[in-house]
Amino acid sequence: MRTKHTAIFVLLVVLSNRAYTQATFPVDTAKLAERAEETTTISLDKNMLQFASKFLSSSNEDREARRIIANLDGIYVRTFEFKKSNAYSASELEAFRRPFGGSEWSHIVSVRGKEADGDTDIYVRLVDGQIRGMFILAAEPEELTFVHIVGPIKPEDLDQLSGNFGIPKHINKRQPRREDQRREDQQ
Repeated sequence: MRTKHTAIFVLLVVLSNRAYTQATFPVDTAKLAERAEETTTISLDKNMLQFASKFLSSSNEDREARRIIANLDGIYVRTFEFKKSNAYSASELEAFRRPFGGSEWSHIVSVRGKEADGDTDIYVRLVDGQIRGMFILAAEPEELTFVHIVGPIKPEDLDQLSGNFGIPKHINKRQPRREDQRREDQQ
C-alpha cells in the first residue's frame, strides 16, 4: 500500500510539472535544501488533490480522506533528510515557528522530548472562528518535515490524511525515530 501511495505522488508531481513559488509556502526552506542529503517536495493544489483522490480505494478510510480533501485548496509538504544529526539549529527552528506567532495562527500542539529525538508543532489558521489552514513542523535529529494544508480542516482529520498525499503517518502523534520507522517499513 505504501508503494502505491508513493508511486501516485511521484506521478502527481511529474504530471503537475508546475513552478511552485516560495511565496506560496509559508516558510523559506531554501537554505535547508542546500544542506540536505535528500529533499522531497510535494505540491498538490486543489486540482491535483481532486485528481489524486481518484486513486484512493473505496475503503471507509479512503472515502473519509476523499471527503476531507474535497474541501481543501492544497497540501504542500517539504521533507529534508540530513546525513548527520544537528544539521539545523534550534534558532532555525524558532525562525520557522515565528511566522505563526501572530493573531491569525494558533499553536495547538507542541511536543518536546527530553531526549533530542524530535519536536512536533501544529498550528491552525483561524478565519471567522473556523480552521482554514494548518501548518505542521516535525523535527527529528536527521530530518525536518513541514506540512502546509490550505483550506478547512479539523485536527482530527489528520489521522485520515496521514500516510497519504505526502503527509507522514501519525503526524499528530509522537513520531517514531528514523531507525524505528525503517524497521517498521521493512516488515
